[in-house]
Parts: sequence; structure tokens; C-alpha cells
Amino acid sequence: MDSSINITYLTLEGHIELEKYRYVYFVITLMAYLFIIFVNAVVISVIYGNKRLHEPMYIFIAALLCNALVGTAALYPKLLKDFLSETQVISYEACTFQSFFIYTYGSSEFTLLAAMAYDRYVSICKPLQYATLVRMSTVKKLLFFSWFVPSLEMGIAFILTRQLKLCKFKLNRIYCNSNGLLKLSCGDTTARNSYGLFVLVIAVFPPAIFIAFSYVRILDVCLKNSKEFRRKALQTCFPHLFIFVSVTITSCFEVINSRLEGSVPHIVSMIMSVEILVIPPVVNPIIYGLKLKEIWSRIKRMILKRKTHISF
Repeated sequence: MDSSINITYLTLEGHIELEKYRYVYFVITLMAYLFIIFVNAVVISVIYGNKRLHEPMYIFIAALLCNALVGTAALYPKLLKDFLSETQVISYEACTFQSFFIYTYGSSEFTLLAAMAYDRYVSICKPLQYATLVRMSTVKKLLFFSWFVPSLEMGIAFILTRQLKLCKFKLNRIYCNSNGLLKLSCGDTTARNSYGLFVLVIAVFPPAIFIAFSYVRILDVCLKNSKEFRRKALQTCFPHLFIFVSVTITSCFEVINSRLEGSVPHIVSMIMSVEILVIPPVVNPIIYGLKLKEIWSRIKRMILKRKTHISF
């Protein structure tokens, strides 16, 4: 830690019995990260490689999985390095960038899920207008909005955080987060806290309300149609709804955890802090790969082709 250059480095002290379990942590985390990369990459490659899947619903799925790869890349490589290092340190600049990418990932999950809800809403509730309302240009605009707005929101938070003067240099986390950095500051954090609360409300509630509205309308339409219509509608909507609930719960855990840090057992706090970077990236591709026939059938074909090629 070098105080001659305005205290550039921070120490991450959230690890639990690292000296005793460092190699266990390393192996488990490495396997989890490789599995996340593999399952997400498989579904993305299947969508990319099949022109029949170049439709709005599948493009949004691929975007959601790409978002997970970006979010996990902000955490896992640094975490793996720390497990094998004698000291767990990070520069203040790298710390703020890590926080920026992780929070942008979390916020983008909600905007992407809202865009997917719009696609399902139009497809089921206004099928005759689908080709007009959900053009490829519309998809591109929704994807741009889904990443640009969270990046802008977190970019402003990043600038406000960088302006704070640090008086403490030990972060009781295994990765950098905004609230943790605020607790290290000795200056006035009112503006940054107020903005953080504003972003939390804007990033979560509008998308969540829109998704809820979409599914109320979808449910209403399903109840007025045949069993076959309901089956097909629910088959495409269930994965999206399941993932929305999963992301919402894990995000709530992280928000509650960051606000109550110190009031709950440390091991519980650390588990809650990483759930959003473990559960959605693992569950999303599995749910979409297994529940959507178009994707699953192509994955099975790819596996069979590989087996046939190996046998020859």
C-alpha cells in the first residue's frame, strides 16, 4: 500500500479462511467459471450459427447470455488470481472499474429482460402487428438502449465515486462494490448516496413494472384462448419469467446485503454478494437450452454430429 501516491491500492479482506482453503476455493471457482463460459457460449453459438434462430426472441436471449459473460469476466479472473496470491490487493482505479462493470451487468439484466417481455407481449397479445412493431431495427434500438442507459447511469456513479477522498483502505469484500467504496470515504457522500438510491429505483422498478404488466396482459390473453395456445405461450414465457424472478431475488439479496453489511454473519454476507454473478449466468443458458425446443434440438444435433465425427 503506497501512501506517497494518494493511496492507490486497497486490500480485499472479505475472504474466509483463505490460507486454509485457497486451493479448494480456486478449483471450485475455476470449474464454475469454465462451466459458465461453456454453457453460455454453446447457446450463443447455436443461435449465431443457425439463420432460423436469427429472430428477435433468440437475439434477445443471446444478448442476455453475452451480458452474463461480461459481468462474470469482471469478477472471476480477479477472484481466481486472489485465491493464489499472498495478498489480495487491487488498485483504486481497477476497483472502481470492477464496480462499474458489475453494476452495469446487473442493471442491464433488467433492461434486457424488459425488452424480452416487450417481444413476448407483442408476439402473444398483438400477433398480427408483430412484424410491424418488432422489426430488426426495433431490436437493435432496444439492445442499444438496454446497454447504453445502464452504462450511462453507472458511468455517472463511477465519476462521483472517483471524486471521493479515501481515508480507509481495507474493503471487507471479495470484490469491489459501490457501497463498500463509500464506506472507505471520509468526505461528504450525501450526493453519491442520493444518486445511488435514484439509480436503484430507476434501474429496477420501471423494467419490473413493465414486465409485470406484460405478463398480466399475456395471462389475460391466454385465458381467453385454447389450451394449445396457452401451452405454446407458456412454453416460451416460462423461461423468461423464471429468469426474471431469479435475477430479482438475487439482486434484492445483494442490495439488502450491502445495506446490512456488518449486521449479518460474514459468510452469509459473502454468499449473498456473489449470488447474482453465479446463479443467473449458470441458470439462464440451461433454462433456455432445455425449455426452448428450437435451441435444444439444435444442441442435440450438434452433439450427435460431434459423436459421429469422433466415431469415424
